[in-house]
Amino acid sequence: MGKVIAISNQKGGVGKSTTAINLAASLAALNRKVLVIDMDPQGNATSGLGIERIDDMMTTYELMVDEAVTDMCIRPTETARLSVIPSNADLAGAEIELFEYEDKEYLLRKRIEKIVGRYDYIFIDCPPSLGILTINALCAADGVLVPVQCEYYALEGVTQILRTIDLVRERLNPNLKVEGIVFTMYDARTNLSQDVVANVRESLDVTVYDTLIPRNVRLAEAPSYGLPAIQYDPRSAGAIAYMNLAREVIRRIKK
Repeated sequence: MGKVIAISNQKGGVGKSTTAINLAASLAALNRKVLVIDMDPQGNATSGLGIERIDDMMTTYELMVDEAVTDMCIRPTETARLSVIPSNADLAGAEIELFEYEDKEYLLRKRIEKIVGRYDYIFIDCPPSLGILTINALCAADGVLVPVQCEYYALEGVTQILRTIDLVRERLNPNLKVEGIVFTMYDARTNLSQDVVANVRESLDVTVYDTLIPRNVRLAEAPSYGLPAIQYDPRSAGAIAYMNLAREVIRRIKK
């Protein structure tokens, strides 16, 4: 049975889509079969994996409003063993439409339950907000990976998402767990980055991954070419960091 992991933080600009793309691609490079579900109407994970948005493309919108079955929405990427269910701006309308549905928090779980066994890992890239799309992702997931940017307000953002996870666990998905926190945009040259990491490690009783994702130009450039960093520049610091993170994820989940 595959592991379903939501990548979520209610704060924007922390590297959610970057982590979804590059962690998934790195795990695929390690011979794991991986699916990315893009639940963000901005569609950054979709474009970052090289999927062009065409008119007749089935997306998470059609999946969520029951206009398409899951297999119709899955698309292969240029990366072997990595597929994606793409997203586009139509998904923003689902925030309103889905409120009419019965058991609206569990729609995504129901849609993907038959395909979970086909994959080693399924990553759900969440929007940077606490709406019905994020709630669906958290109800469908076994765990949550929280990317955190190394900046002054990091602890505030982490506390907020952990509170949300606790509420979802209490009311909707009792099996949901925090997989861990991943620090992104880390700059070892600054005291701020080091202080943020130390502060979170000391203040919160949650797993913090040892791998630190650095600020890296090649990592930032890769999405514009529709490629994960491991294909765009496998020797870049960003690509190496996500490969290390992938190995750490495998190791921790085995434990």
